[in-house]
Amino acid sequence: MQSSDTPKLNDTRTIRAWALFDWANSAYALVITVAIFPGYYLAVTDDFVQVLGWQVSSSALYSFAISAAYILIAFSSPFLSGIADYGGKKKTFLRFFTTIGSLACIAMWWFKGMPQLTLGTVSFIIATIGFAGGLVFYNAYLPLIATEDKYDQVSAKGFSYGYIGSVILLIINLIIIQFHENFGFDEQGGAVRLAFVMVGMWWLGFAQIPFNRLPKDTKTGQSKDLMKKGFEELKKVWRSLQHHPDTKKFLASFFLYNAGVQTVLFLAATFAEKELKFATSEMILLILLLQIVAIGGAYLFAKISDMRGNKFSLTFILCIWSVICILAYLVQSKMEFYAIAGAVGLVMGGIQSLSRSTYSKLIPENTRDTASWFSFYEVTDKVGVVLGTFTFGFMDQLTGSMRNSVLVLIIFFIVGLLVLRTVNMTKPKIA
Repeated sequence: MQSSDTPKLNDTRTIRAWALFDWANSAYALVITVAIFPGYYLAVTDDFVQVLGWQVSSSALYSFAISAAYILIAFSSPFLSGIADYGGKKKTFLRFFTTIGSLACIAMWWFKGMPQLTLGTVSFIIATIGFAGGLVFYNAYLPLIATEDKYDQVSAKGFSYGYIGSVILLIINLIIIQFHENFGFDEQGGAVRLAFVMVGMWWLGFAQIPFNRLPKDTKTGQSKDLMKKGFEELKKVWRSLQHHPDTKKFLASFFLYNAGVQTVLFLAATFAEKELKFATSEMILLILLLQIVAIGGAYLFAKISDMRGNKFSLTFILCIWSVICILAYLVQSKMEFYAIAGAVGLVMGGIQSLSRSTYSKLIPENTRDTASWFSFYEVTDKVGVVLGTFTFGFMDQLTGSMRNSVLVLIIFFIVGLLVLRTVNMTKPKIA
């Protein structure tokens, strides 16, 4: 419930401020998780490291760090969101996760090599938790700032702001890295580490705009037993889900197809490097292509959804994803892969934006505990990442080919599509 001094629904300034949070935190998603940090991590660490008496490859350690962060947030976010709903602290938690995430990025400045391996790995885990944890509460604002007929457009605006902002910062980072001597760095490593600091400052700095403009936390007057009440809030949402089978079925569909989507996004660059021998400069061009095309994709499918509905749009997108997997299995040249990457960018923006807005439409009307509802959405997202990437890696290990792994991903898209076809998109009422 919004206080009397909060902006009305569909307020342009509020929606723009909300979208600017995506502008702020997407810099982490692109620069840290995709474009710069993975390569730097592998470059400054030994091929094999000792972890708790076990010899682990640096690439495996990096993968385990991602898994650890996502597993932690998957288990904790439902509980935290229950507390946030009961205690009226959505913005408080959003600010908390943003702060720890951005400061962890800044801490990566001191990660120079093996002597700071623990610092670098732990900072990456904390930054990932800050990013993923904040999304639960950020997404929960969508039903609070817009009416249902605006969900698709507003969600698309958020993702588009995120793509644009992250690309701008990445280009700035790449210029500094490429011409590091002109910026006062004797070696490229210092310029790379400056990129991590810039991500933290960008993230925390631009986040102040939504912090100041989004609806204020609603004070409930409750301060005792918040942990107990938070757990009860979570149970209440779970019980409510039992009365809304279409919402449950959509979550199941989202879990399946999103496992495929996130696996492609995480490992497309690795596939290009290993199977097609992409150079670093070509990889950067590939990443920029994905981000830029995704901006148009978010708006395109929001428009299609306005004309034909969310179910039609998502069905269309999932068919394209299935075709993309087949083409990726067959691809032989770099130019062919650039074309596939363009298609991935188009449906990437569309499916991420529409999935969020569709779920918002399937939350019962007049729901106040939106953070708790979105925690289930985020858990399916995070666990899907673990399932998809594990399946991909397992098939790669089993068959010795990443192409076979890509082909297997079709199963996630097809089964997710079949489940989606059973979903009734009518807005549920509170049971």
